[in-house]
Amino acid sequence: MKPDSRLLAGLALIAGLLFLSPVLYSIFMSFQTVDGYYTGNFEFTLENYELAIGQYNFARYLLNSIVVSGSVTVIALTVSTMAAFAFARFRFPGGHLLFAAVVATLMIPSHISLIPNYLTLARVGLLDTYAGLILPAISNGFAAFFLRQYIRGIPVALDEAAYMDGATPLKVLWRVIVPIARPAIFSMGLFIFITEWNNYIWPLVAVGDEDLYTLQIGLARLYRVNPSEDAVNWPLVMAASTITILPVLLGFIFVERHLVRGITMGAVK
Repeated sequence: MKPDSRLLAGLALIAGLLFLSPVLYSIFMSFQTVDGYYTGNFEFTLENYELAIGQYNFARYLLNSIVVSGSVTVIALTVSTMAAFAFARFRFPGGHLLFAAVVATLMIPSHISLIPNYLTLARVGLLDTYAGLILPAISNGFAAFFLRQYIRGIPVALDEAAYMDGATPLKVLWRVIVPIARPAIFSMGLFIFITEWNNYIWPLVAVGDEDLYTLQIGLARLYRVNPSEDAVNWPLVMAASTITILPVLLGFIFVERHLVRGITMGAVK
């Protein structure tokens, strides 16, 4: 390795450690006792994780977050991919206007839809249900826009060849377009999953049943767990935070190769 390469690698390692230092410190703190944290003496323990999973029901919150975020990701990707294919490949009256309306939704703050969504779901009795957490998030204008732009870069000749072999538009989408656009789909899937995983406002509004709390709601409740007056049990909070970020890190590691390919191929096109 050349000296310049070693220098760049060293700088990249230092920058990476600096970037990860808050996460690493929170993980380190999660293995301390609360008394050791406030006295400055490190005392290793797994009690914080046992409390978070057992007493404070974080196993249930983790399951809820996985179900909600996973369902939103799969449904939103399916709807967005089909919409992107239609916008990219078909010409129909009002198509440009409809696509402009989809893009315009990106400029509307999500908080504006809180009350309409709440009233709508309340009328049909979907509050305090998984469906109430999932349905408002399955429409994603950014995903439709991003995938439409990517699909437009795929040669139309591939579609025409498939049509000549007797394929239907749906088969062209799933047999031709989806395999080629897999890097972009994985990238958008990770984006949707992380966005929904970190969602706090809507679960707070739509759910009152503790058995349906997501991790973000459960994490916020831990700030009320005080070991003594005017003190917060930070090691317990950090243990719960570590449980919260681990699935996202694992998901990123799983799709990291596809994420880089999706970004670089989109940039080239």
